Amino acid sequence: MELKKLPDITFAESDPAVVEQKILTTVEALLGRKLARADPLRVFLMGIEALMIQQRILIDEAAKQGLLAYATGGNLDHIGVLVGTDRLSASAATVTLEFSLNEARETGTVIPEGTRATAGDGVMFATDRTAVILAGTTSITAPATCTETGTSGNDYIAGEINRLVDPVPFIARVSNTTKSAGGSDMESDDAYRLRIQEAPEQFSTAGPTGAYEYHAKRANPLIVDVSVDSPSPGAVVVRPLLKDGGLPGTEILNTVAETLNDRKVRPLTDYVTVEAPTAVPYNINLSYWIDREDATEAASIQAAAETAINDFVSWQRQRLGRDINPTELYYRLRAAGVKRAEIRQPIYTAVTRAQVALANTITANFEGLEDD
Repeated sequence: MELKKLPDITFAESDPAVVEQKILTTVEALLGRKLARADPLRVFLMGIEALMIQQRILIDEAAKQGLLAYATGGNLDHIGVLVGTDRLSASAATVTLEFSLNEARETGTVIPEGTRATAGDGVMFATDRTAVILAGTTSITAPATCTETGTSGNDYIAGEINRLVDPVPFIARVSNTTKSAGGSDMESDDAYRLRIQEAPEQFSTAGPTGAYEYHAKRANPLIVDVSVDSPSPGAVVVRPLLKDGGLPGTEILNTVAETLNDRKVRPLTDYVTVEAPTAVPYNINLSYWIDREDATEAASIQAAAETAINDFVSWQRQRLGRDINPTELYYRLRAAGVKRAEIRQPIYTAVTRAQVALANTITANFEGLEDD
């Protein structure tokens, strides 16, 4: 069951009207008389009421922090420990660097571990291990990791990291051969909460879908959704989706593959491959009208309509297999105050769990006011 579908729960009533009534009922019963509004005792009790309400709010919040649906911060970490699931720390982006000579040498050329390269903007990547350009060859590739955690090291396209920070004898050029990716901030409470809920899947040894989804999300905090398919016996294809509909590049795919192929994770008979989801592009092209009776609010309704369209685009790309649904867009426009909308694009399109819907062009024309 989804956590958001659980009924709300209250451990201590803090509604001022309810608390006041309980105080008056109890005290009047003990005294055997009614307390008028101007009664000094009643005024004193109302001061006590304010303190009781604050206390009840604190009691309610403290009790809720023991429940997965409500816990935050360190309280959530303590719940995670119970199912062997730690919060993912901030991670650094990774990339593959290629070091080159002007010409082949008769002896090997050593590139020490920790050799740094940059794109010239202060963000540096250091090699993870010592690499050697063998005699008679002119280049070697080596994995490298950003020296800073977080997203600052992401999205350097191939060839952009091309300046050597630590000079190495005979090395003439350095360049990244892959797009840097994988850098992320510490896992948020919401993402961590969902992983804790999915944690029991990790205890299975049969290779169920849920287990692969759990371990794939564990590979990097940027992963928000995962599809798992078995096209043939023993074969497993895993497709991770990144935050805001991002498609994973080589670096993150390799990280997920390494995590899933760990001997303690992958069932012995499974052959696991990790691929990027397929993007299903769509356009938005629509016109809308506002009721003439709402003319004074037309500007705010236009702004709300624009927000509704952007929210729809974001909603579509947050999950794999989410069908392109113009009905959802129409619903959001109506909720924003739009009287009528003509949606020419998108049309309904089914999307599989191996795909994600991503918007291309967005055209939304306000056509004016019209009568009800």
